[in-house]
Amino acid sequence: MNSKMRIRLLPAFLLAAIFFSTSACQKKKAPEEQLLPMDRIAPTPADTTRTVLRKSFALSTSVNFPFDVPSHAAMPRLHGNYRSFVRQLGVQPNDDTANVDFLILNEDQYADFIQGHAGEAFFSAAASHNQDVNVSLPPTQDQPRKYYLVFRNSPGDATKKAVQADFTLDF
Repeated sequence: MNSKMRIRLLPAFLLAAIFFSTSACQKKKAPEEQLLPMDRIAPTPADTTRTVLRKSFALSTSVNFPFDVPSHAAMPRLHGNYRSFVRQLGVQPNDDTANVDFLILNEDQYADFIQGHAGEAFFSAAASHNQDVNVSLPPTQDQPRKYYLVFRNSPGDATKKAVQADFTLDF
């Protein structure tokens, strides 16, 4: 081979060498393993107790208090108590005229409730004026869940009541 031919082939050899060296350095990525949301484990939040409701309020027809169960809550539990009183002179605090209904509703149940449809509640305590509540809620996956505490006067009862409630969520 003469030197002119070598000079013409030199750029072709250099390009071929660059091409092969760069393709050899690129490693193919291994396919990523796909995890389902329920297979993911997240760290437990530092504060695993949350006050849901701690207040006194007036009740004529119904009052609701929304709360969220955070995502990745393995064993959420709502616990607390409420007491109701009639705001009339001469009525004893333990009298059944102070009774209220208490409901825990999920989002779908609450939507039915506000539309006036009689539906099922996640938890209910009917006609009580002093009630302790301890309810386990379903575990959450990767999305939080909304619930509602609903206090309502018994149907047909127009007596105004005062309610003291204290509820905490553990998860």
